Amino acid sequence: MSAPHVAVDLRALVPEETGIGVYTRALLLELAGRKAFSYTGLAHRPPRGAEELTAAGIATEEEAAPLGVLWQQLRLPRRLDRGDFDLLWSPLLTLPLRCPIPAVATVHDLTTLLLPETHRLKVKWSILPFLRPSLERAERVVTISEASARDIAFHFPQAAHKVRVVYPGIDPAFRPGTSAEIEAIRAEIGAPEGYVLYVGTLEPRKNLGALLDAWEALHDENPHVPPLVLVGGYGWGSRHLVRRIAALAAKGVQALGHVDRGRLIRLFQGARVFAYPSLYEGFGLPPAEAMACGIPTVVSDASSLPEVVGTAALRVPAGEPGALAQALYRVLQEPARAAELAGRGIEQARRFRWDRAAAEMEDVFREAAGR
Repeated sequence: MSAPHVAVDLRALVPEETGIGVYTRALLLELAGRKAFSYTGLAHRPPRGAEELTAAGIATEEEAAPLGVLWQQLRLPRRLDRGDFDLLWSPLLTLPLRCPIPAVATVHDLTTLLLPETHRLKVKWSILPFLRPSLERAERVVTISEASARDIAFHFPQAAHKVRVVYPGIDPAFRPGTSAEIEAIRAEIGAPEGYVLYVGTLEPRKNLGALLDAWEALHDENPHVPPLVLVGGYGWGSRHLVRRIAALAAKGVQALGHVDRGRLIRLFQGARVFAYPSLYEGFGLPPAEAMACGIPTVVSDASSLPEVVGTAALRVPAGEPGALAQALYRVLQEPARAAELAGRGIEQARRFRWDRAAAEMEDVFREAAGR
């Protein structure tokens, strides 16, 4: 008997990869390696890194369309009508309104619904009209934290019985650095004693204003505080952040923009402390990656972040820059406390594995396909 054939909506791999794109690629590659199902990726333009997918045995098809949402709603259903797929998986929240085969949707978070002001009009237009019908149409809804599962159940109670939590994984390449690796990246940054690190989109939802306030308060008390390094591209509504970060550059704030995966890992390894004060996260992969690298971590107590870090990080109220400053100060000034957090973080991060996620995802696929 041949393996069931899964069509995968690959729109998340078409633009520059965001968190959803990283999730889609990593989980799909892990799934393909298990060979319990066969996979074909479908999209409106060639996905980035198509060669890697092909090498893993994942076929890809493209049918050009000016917008991904038009392709999803108009062309994808016609492709599925051919009858050569057993299941559709959309890692990008929504499904076609007309979906002729069983389907699974991954809903990472509900920010388009709960925090619409943090998204571009194009994003809201492509998701909000289709979100409720997608949750009602899906055979199963996958989400990436218990916090997101509660949000879905509250706002869409008719879909609550379909929700399954599958935690994402952490690439094993995220590991503590050697002394030489740490020294090298710190020298590259110009911070021989280390730095405070943030990784993620630079936008208001990530509460970067609070982090800048906290770091600047520490710097004004002690000009020798380690510099603040920001990694990630600017997002929606970030004009004020652009100006603020530029104004703080003379004090020691560095915005590095998007970096490749290898440099990202090195930047994690060289940090003294990782800060992630986000207001809302479906999961929050950067804190988990920081913990995997043995970096003491400070997060806000919002949404899924307490669930992700457990007791392995310091948690502060999301709206209190003073509390964030105090937590950063504790880690920077108390080596024993920093070492304790580093050890706990490594253990906590081991909970999140792509092989486990793939096995659980296959169970969801079997449920959805009625096998």
